Amino acid sequence: MAAARVLLLLSGRPESVSFAQSVCGLLGAGSGLGPWPTHCGLKRGQLVLSDKPFPGASARLPLQRPPFCPFAALDQQPRAPGVELPPNGRGVDLGVAVILQSSDQTVLLTRRTSTLNVSPNLWVPPGGHVEPDEESAYPPKLSWGLPKYHHIVLYILVISQESQQQLQARIQPNAGEVSAFMWLGPDIAAAVAATEDGTETPKHLPQDLPSSVPAVELKENGGVQPLALPTSTLLRTTPATADSRERVSTGTKFALTLWLQHLGR
Repeated sequence: MAAARVLLLLSGRPESVSFAQSVCGLLGAGSGLGPWPTHCGLKRGQLVLSDKPFPGASARLPLQRPPFCPFAALDQQPRAPGVELPPNGRGVDLGVAVILQSSDQTVLLTRRTSTLNVSPNLWVPPGGHVEPDEESAYPPKLSWGLPKYHHIVLYILVISQESQQQLQARIQPNAGEVSAFMWLGPDIAAAVAATEDGTETPKHLPQDLPSSVPAVELKENGGVQPLALPTSTLLRTTPATADSRERVSTGTKFALTLWLQHLGR
């Protein structure tokens, strides 16, 4: 059952997590946006998150939620009559995304197809379900409607000894889920990460950004073609109302920030 995927330990006590609760809010005592340093580990197929060290903890990772987290806002906004959240038995699910770094220090992002029911046209790292460190919801804002999906997404950095060109020669994207892919270097990644969702204008963007970024688009016949993706597309933030326009996900921006910090070290 999805409820068993994530287990919280608050001051050492196990806590169940319902679909409508913000995991970040529980670990961060309900205040602020984070990131919160969170102790984590795997136990019998569960992701265990704790505000304090615990036996079996394997890492201490930052956990983040966006300013517009719908789960943080649920208690502050009345629900429309007849509109309900998923059943109480449903809990928080778990996803994994891979930040794949080439030997020439670029990372791979993929664009979800326009036909997907969840997050179409969104640029994200390759990943999927453990059933695919941020709390993720869809729809991403309460102003879009009540949440239908609730995930903790675990971002894993994989550092390859192969170049971008070598890796790209072996990439076989699933055309049913991916419509394009690209490699981002640190400069563009820093600009994307600076477009913090929840703010109207990006902060401290370089003035010499290129007008477009090279990408590869999948064609219907199974082939590929080059794509000059406008840089402005990557700098969009999450709109207030439901919109399937192409943009980079909030969690991806957080993951890119962590990747840039890693490069800086």
